[in-house]
Amino acid sequence: METRRDFLKQSSIMGLAGMMAPLAGFAAAPQNTTKERSKWADGSRLVVSISMQFEAGGQPDNAESPFPQNMQQGYIDLPGATWFQYGYKEGIPRMLDNWDKYGVKVTSHMVGAAVLKNPALAKEIVERGHEAAAHGMNWSTQYTMPYTEEKKFIQDGVDAIKQVTGVRAVGYNANWLRRGENTLKILQELGFTYHIDDLSRDEPFITQVNNKDFVVVPYTLRCNDIALIEGKHFSVDQFFNQVKWEFDQLYAESEYRRRQLSISFHDRIGGTPQMVKATSELLKYIQTHKGVSFKRKDEIAALALTDKSTVRE
Repeated sequence: METRRDFLKQSSIMGLAGMMAPLAGFAAAPQNTTKERSKWADGSRLVVSISMQFEAGGQPDNAESPFPQNMQQGYIDLPGATWFQYGYKEGIPRMLDNWDKYGVKVTSHMVGAAVLKNPALAKEIVERGHEAAAHGMNWSTQYTMPYTEEKKFIQDGVDAIKQVTGVRAVGYNANWLRRGENTLKILQELGFTYHIDDLSRDEPFITQVNNKDFVVVPYTLRCNDIALIEGKHFSVDQFFNQVKWEFDQLYAESEYRRRQLSISFHDRIGGTPQMVKATSELLKYIQTHKGVSFKRKDEIAALALTDKSTVRE
């Protein structure tokens, strides 16, 4: 199984450019765009899309943690296991209260095994108005799976969410975004509306899968706690500034183009006291700007499908 640390090493330079020096100014408005495309279908100027990964409890034994990865074979990393337990004992409950405080609804990408281990928490997420999206049955690397195996892997995760929350997930996120050649075809066959495993744009777009429209709601590593806080050991001040600068630039561009800001939090990282405090300050800052709305990813996908001006690839 591909490790998260390997992935972070491969992408270690991503997002650092923004920390090298303060922004000198905003990019000039593109000359080939139209005002018709500058607004979202609901009139929003800029949409903020927040992910809350519900993964803890679904990880394998000895999954990567901040502890040194030098465990002898045949033993279980018990301290490392407690780091993941923090995600469902403290992290998600704290984030849920913070989302309520600011009236923000998010998308929670749920690992099936984590949902089955903590059903009350998964159900609470949905009851508090957040989206339950699929995130596989466990942390297995799905891009190496044969077609039939991968389809069952995805369906099992969907079934776990439906069993616990009563909701049928319409959005998907592969482990570390590593989908395979068959993944989108399988998602379309299983009735999904969108996936997020794409970093190529700052707005949703439509692709053709099995000769049908399928939405991409872009994700990010730049504004992602697992890539910055865990992977690069940024301070929360650095995380705050990086996301703020991202928002400022996208907000300036949103006068002329449809823009989406994506931010991602993981249960055992984004739910720590310092990160929730930093997030609280970010939400307060963002909400001072006119025309900004926070949307679940299923809402974004629905808008993209009904808007004739949505980018198509």
